[in-house]
Amino acid sequence: MTVIKIDDLSVNYGNKNVLKNINTAFEKNKITAIIGPSGCGKSTFLKTMNRTLEEYGGKAEGKIYLNNVNIMDIAVQDLRNKMGMVFQTPVVFPFSIYKNMTYAPVYYGEKNKEKLNEIAVKYLKKAGLYEEVKGDLSMHASMLSGGQQQRLVIARCLTVNPEVILLDEPCSALDIKNTANIEELLLEIKEEYTIIIVTHNLAQAKRIADYVIYMEDGAIIETGTPDEIFNSPVDYRTKEYIMYMKN
Repeated sequence: MTVIKIDDLSVNYGNKNVLKNINTAFEKNKITAIIGPSGCGKSTFLKTMNRTLEEYGGKAEGKIYLNNVNIMDIAVQDLRNKMGMVFQTPVVFPFSIYKNMTYAPVYYGEKNKEKLNEIAVKYLKKAGLYEEVKGDLSMHASMLSGGQQQRLVIARCLTVNPEVILLDEPCSALDIKNTANIEELLLEIKEEYTIIIVTHNLAQAKRIADYVIYMEDGAIIETGTPDEIFNSPVDYRTKEYIMYMKN
């Protein structure tokens, strides 16, 4: 089942054409990894899907549909709740772990303390973080390690019950253990969410992705399963990139 459909998407920053005639789709409860050289438009692609692009001065043309609804017909805040975004550097709010986890529910009107407690515990558990922090949810979130902060950000993202999670290089600053924790988390939660991850780590894409998109120079060059992309790519540009990254 298709959750996101992209038709003839192009993006410009002033006179610079960053994305060129993108046509693709993302399937429900699947992990799609987007790979490609630095500067090829991967992060811009994510920002376009939940309209944070506009905050960076970009202009998009074409159509993006979420569950067959044009995203331009969805209020921006509602869209960003439906498509949560996790960045390369975890951005924890300058509060306690607990307040990070309850901030969005409170903002949207939840006042019941028991319900807020349930939300905090539920999603910290889902992110595999609860057992590590349950002794002190009042701890300032900035005191967590980088890997813990990234899992907190993902857990916080889940509190608004998104349909899609967009991740922009979420493991690039993490060590092997924390990267494995994030990958395990993503594999577990894909049963409930559609996940799109930009990664420079080809081994990571092989390990967790159901589909891989290879981008170059603002365009989608090739899409396929990890086996197709990494073992028998059709386009010579995909093949050259994979060979280059292996060496």
